[in-house]
Amino acid sequence: MRSGSKRRRTRRYQPMSEINVTPFVDVMLVLLIIFMVTAPLLTVGVPIDLPETAAKPLNSEVQPITVSVDEAGRVFLQETEVPIEEVVPKLAAIARAGYEERIYVRGDRTADYGTVMRVMARISAAGYSRIGLVTLQEQEQ
Repeated sequence: MRSGSKRRRTRRYQPMSEINVTPFVDVMLVLLIIFMVTAPLLTVGVPIDLPETAAKPLNSEVQPITVSVDEAGRVFLQETEVPIEEVVPKLAAIARAGYEERIYVRGDRTADYGTVMRVMARISAAGYSRIGLVTLQEQEQ
């Protein structure tokens, strides 16, 4: 009788060889949701109210250099505020492709047109030829 009870005990306490993947799936779904929510927030730079146009969006593999002019007339290179006189020297310092670097100018809808044009004229006079204006795509009503 004792030998039979030992046999049952050894069978009852065998290690389980299955892997429980439910906690792993739960963690991965939570991470997916976090990345989906935070990804759009990472692309925002200087808050600017861009004008809307019917132009098609540009496809670009390389991240362009962005020069922004806000409603108060302040000039930003990428996300750093710079005086208008220092835009070209700082632009030359960060342009990897030299004068062939693509530069996007973002002007707030209520910004002074003259300030936006002065920034573009300085960049163009420095020798940069690939300058583009950034707008929002018009919403069809």
